[in-house]
Amino acid sequence: MALMAVMMPCLMVYAALEHRIRPGLAEHRRTFPDQKGHPAESPAARWRFLQVFTGIHVLLVGQITEVALNLNTHHRTLLAILGEPYVDLYANSE
Repeated sequence: MALMAVMMPCLMVYAALEHRIRPGLAEHRRTFPDQKGHPAESPAARWRFLQVFTGIHVLLVGQITEVALNLNTHHRTLLAILGEPYVDLYANSE
């Protein structure tokens, strides 16, 4: 029962992400690589976030500055599609 209580919100987050990203990819006429590296118009949320975003680290410089490391063009594409608040989270990652 407890596992079901944890799994339901996770599935809702996946569904919400897919609902937000898939139209964004179509609207901007963009693709995102799937598990095999082929361009896909609607890859699964699990692949995008659990596999692709693995390896991004946050470096703390001093006590206030945070820098996101290891961002590539695919990450930036998804962040741009998600919107300005998400881009702002990674703003110091140049």
